[in-house]
Amino acid sequence: MSRPATAASGMNGILLILVAMACFAGLDTTTKYVTASVPLVMALWVRYAFQAVSTTLLVLPTRGLSVFKTAHPKFQLLRGLLILTSSLLAFISLRYLPVGEFTAIVMITPLAITLLALTSLGEKVSPLRWLLVAGGFAGSLIIMRPGGDAFTWASVLPLGLVACNAAFQVLTSKMARTEDPVTMHLYTGWVGTLAVSFALPFVWTSAISWQLWTLLMLMGVFATVGHFLMILAYQGAPAASLTPYLYAQIGFAMIGGWLVFSHVPDGWSTIGMVMIAICGAGGAWLTVHEGRASRQIAIQPVEA
Repeated sequence: MSRPATAASGMNGILLILVAMACFAGLDTTTKYVTASVPLVMALWVRYAFQAVSTTLLVLPTRGLSVFKTAHPKFQLLRGLLILTSSLLAFISLRYLPVGEFTAIVMITPLAITLLALTSLGEKVSPLRWLLVAGGFAGSLIIMRPGGDAFTWASVLPLGLVACNAAFQVLTSKMARTEDPVTMHLYTGWVGTLAVSFALPFVWTSAISWQLWTLLMLMGVFATVGHFLMILAYQGAPAASLTPYLYAQIGFAMIGGWLVFSHVPDGWSTIGMVMIAICGAGGAWLTVHEGRASRQIAIQPVEA
């Protein structure tokens, strides 16, 4: 591929990832609004059912039932349950936390993946990367402020979400070596839909206005489009080069919180958000730098 074509693909990937982040911020903002009036489990089911059905209708005519073939059904199930647990924790968290602060805490996930890489994959972590991880977690503590008046039990829920999401990402990276990403996306939707369906009869209510039904559908649209755009983005550009732009979701979430809930983060929360964004983007830059250094070492001529 020529350099201009590569540059164009990279710019397209950045644009796609930014739109995806806007979709996810829209999903979180809509979720916070809807779950104040709609049973949480019901909202969660609509979100996953919309993704599962719409994705299936999109790919089944061209791929057929073969798209569901997988060499690792147990891992597909585990992956689906991990992201479902993440969504459940997100829905509960958003009932009690502002959208911007919640998003910022969740965005320490790439830093948490560094710790999982060390423990589960046996990878070496440089001192600078450890410093960035510590800075990101410090930023999350500044937002939560344990012991302060703003701290509640709900403040720690995003950390559980981070743990589940980090495990989901590590498992995804392992499965992506052999599994079709479309198949993985399908299983994600259907595992979540079927798992939540068991609890649905106990919480279902039809006493919901058409406006809330519209917002429930909008949640499904945000989630489905966001995940689909992420897949397209990663197909067009390296993951390391796109990671810094994931932190644009914090900005989009702050805008959503301001427009819908008139919430503006206080000074300490803003400092914590900036720390997380800087440390996360710094970790992405370090990944790119280390990758370039290793490739330069690999192409050095061997001396006889």
